[in-house]
Amino acid sequence: MLEEQLSRPGRNITDPRVLAVMRQVPRHEFVPEPLRPRAYDDGALPIGYGQTISQPYVVAFMTEQLRLQPTDRVLEIGTGSGYQAAVLAGLVAEVFTMEIIEPLARRAGLDLLRLGCANVRVRTGDGHRGWPEAAPFDAIIVTCAPELVPSPLVTQLKEGGRMIIPVGPLEQQELVLLRKQGGALEQREVLSVRFVPMTGRDL
Repeated sequence: MLEEQLSRPGRNITDPRVLAVMRQVPRHEFVPEPLRPRAYDDGALPIGYGQTISQPYVVAFMTEQLRLQPTDRVLEIGTGSGYQAAVLAGLVAEVFTMEIIEPLARRAGLDLLRLGCANVRVRTGDGHRGWPEAAPFDAIIVTCAPELVPSPLVTQLKEGGRMIIPVGPLEQQELVLLRKQGGALEQREVLSVRFVPMTGRDL
């Protein structure tokens, strides 16, 4: 997976810490049993409830863009299978991950615990609201697409912090990288993507 999907020309995931954690986290453990032979394919896979586990390259790309440090506290919106949270767990001090679909949150929490990701906390809830009592966060990663960046997430991002989030309708989403600087947001589009829509109440 690393050589064929992450490091080949045109993709160029180069951060050694990201490559190491992508090698270590057992992706097949987060894929439904019937689909495990395809766990390392170059694409997203269904995990039930209309949700997917993201393509390995997209997971690595989003993670690398955040330039995470070992002391960071990270908020993830859209736990899904728990795979992205497991990747983050190997790179930072604390991961707070939210999932609106309760059965997925419960299953991801059990899988993360079983696989030894003791620095991950899972909550069922509406990602538009974020996790205010645990804020501020050094980084925020959103793995479902709202039409606009939810303002509570901006508020919960630490000064100097970074957020990566897919924005737009299903047919035309852009992965946007934001940095909070001087109370304002610097942002740029970094990749065209297709994520499941963000559900819940758009605040």
